[in-house]
Amino acid sequence: MAGHESFESADRKRQVADPTATPRAAEEPRHSCDPAFRHGVVVGFDGSTSSERALSYAIGMAHRSGSGLIIVHVANRLPTTVWAGCEPPVFVDVPDHRTEVLGLELACADYLSEVPWILVERGGDICHELEEVGREYSADAIVVGSTHGIVGRIFGSVAGRLARRAQRPVVVIP
Repeated sequence: MAGHESFESADRKRQVADPTATPRAAEEPRHSCDPAFRHGVVVGFDGSTSSERALSYAIGMAHRSGSGLIIVHVANRLPTTVWAGCEPPVFVDVPDHRTEVLGLELACADYLSEVPWILVERGGDICHELEEVGREYSADAIVVGSTHGIVGRIFGSVAGRLARRAQRPVVVIP
């Protein structure tokens, strides 16, 4: 069983800047998740080598535990405060067709035939979105690849930030 879940109406279409609008609640309601994937394994995937290793490990983990695999791709979002000149930080989604490409590649992959899986697209901070998906699906664990590079050393890696703040086990694959 393979799938793709995209929350176009709730996540992708955000109001850019309206100074007269009242602030929204901190938590926007999310769509209910597929119960077949509750207590599954969440894995962050962007097509990089480290995320491919994390996906391989997560497939084995889900297969051994008899659970589903929730593959999460977090699309890019940029602050619009520079463009709109507004005070509060407002985010705009950058068109990111990478999720569609990843979904097609994953749908054709033989190695995913061992477990039921779903691809979830989100926009925002990677750590927050992975933890949020983990919470929504009551995931048993979150699997991510490690970051090797200067950006991770300067700003902190996604794996390190996620391990510090997550409310469930985080497995970091080197």
